[in-house]
Amino acid sequence: MESRFHSLLLLLFLLNFIAPNRASGNGGPGVIKVNYKFAGADASLSALRAHDDIRHLAILAGVDLPLGGTGRPDAVGLYYAKIGIGSPSKDYYVQVDTGSDITWVNCIQCRQCPRRGYHDIELTLYNPKDSLTGKLISCANKFCQEIGGGLSGCTANQSCLYTEVYGDGSYSMGYFVEDFVQYDRVSGDLQTKSANGSVIFGCGARQSGDLGPSDDALDGILGFGKSNSSMLSQLATSGRVKKMFAHCLDGVNGGGIFAIGHVVHPQVNTTPLVPDQPHYNVNMTGIQVGHDYLNLTSDVYIGDKKGAIIDSGTTLAYLPQVIYDPLVEKILSWQLDLKLKTLHDQYTCFDFSGSVDDGFPPVTLHFGNSLSLKVYPHEYLFPFEDLMCIGWQNSGMESQDKMNITLLGDLVLSNKLVLYDLEKHAIGWTEYNCSSSIELKDEITGSVHLVGAHSLSRACSFDVCAIFLLVMMALFHGLILPPILL
Repeated sequence: MESRFHSLLLLLFLLNFIAPNRASGNGGPGVIKVNYKFAGADASLSALRAHDDIRHLAILAGVDLPLGGTGRPDAVGLYYAKIGIGSPSKDYYVQVDTGSDITWVNCIQCRQCPRRGYHDIELTLYNPKDSLTGKLISCANKFCQEIGGGLSGCTANQSCLYTEVYGDGSYSMGYFVEDFVQYDRVSGDLQTKSANGSVIFGCGARQSGDLGPSDDALDGILGFGKSNSSMLSQLATSGRVKKMFAHCLDGVNGGGIFAIGHVVHPQVNTTPLVPDQPHYNVNMTGIQVGHDYLNLTSDVYIGDKKGAIIDSGTTLAYLPQVIYDPLVEKILSWQLDLKLKTLHDQYTCFDFSGSVDDGFPPVTLHFGNSLSLKVYPHEYLFPFEDLMCIGWQNSGMESQDKMNITLLGDLVLSNKLVLYDLEKHAIGWTEYNCSSSIELKDEITGSVHLVGAHSLSRACSFDVCAIFLLVMMALFHGLILPPILL
């Protein structure tokens, strides 16, 4: 109750100085460059686990208002992008997050927001008054009404406010604005053109707790969740893009592909998403270690009927104890003379100097519609303190709110093209060379264009590799489109 009271006071304070701005502009299609945090670095198991601990607070905690996603800009995700916002455009570094339903950046009113973040990059506070195309979203706006924004009794001339509260007690508060987001549109084979689109996003006025200054902080998040408030859904509502996207992360070299649009090559088999879930949940039906299946009944995999969460923002893979224990036992049975050590009360480790792919079995996860996902030993084993440690984690050892969930992160998703098809409410993947290219179909012209992988470390101000968020938009030749939401 005390937290909600403080939130209410802050929201009432925000209402006193926010007035609607009537500026408007026209949107357009585009492409966003996306960086990969751990590219070119040997991230330790502890660093990956620390990232996931913060990440899971975002995925599993509720919010004050029914916005859905709960991304965390201080816990830099696997994908982070430099995008342009406003007219004239200014650069912002944001986490690309499939677990978040809203896009938001820190705003000029935020006194506690960091000025420098990950790799000492200079962060920018957004000011809608500095943009010719920026405008505030009032409580009368359809977007605000649909997501349940604003306060009780909020009138048409007051701003639509948001509050997100996380499991550790930290929160982000602010108000919604609409402005141009700058990106590049796919215009031909391995070619792009600069464009922009009008998007409603959150303007963060205050942060607390772990959302405050941090060495890993960014300007905000870019939400690619399932709800109608996400950037993807807004662009799809405008008719400019199919509600589909895909990513392919090169786990060896860094970089890869992140694309919005209809992927026609490679072909990807899919499995249905579990209905009425806020995240990308699928039903897992079995686990195979080498040629042998774990001797578990189907109800073990079904569990609480919520399925397994597919999340590109999580680094490792978390399994309920009833699955974790027999899985690890089966993996270790391939090397009976190993001397196991438990580090930091959570990591199962051992000495091993040979080839892990020769000495240990692949693990294959099976899902509905005959979809499978193979994870190789070099993907689920990590070097840690001069030992090899198992990347599978026991969610049965987590705190009560995270206990016995199945959460599959980059440990199982890297080196695979992962397709999110929200048009058909399905998700799928296939093993793929993420340093190559894919083919996207233009839904208006019917043409198919190549989209290549990118590794842009030389062009970055900080030494990391990058990938493109390549957006295949519908090409409305010569047609000027209105903003997504008026």
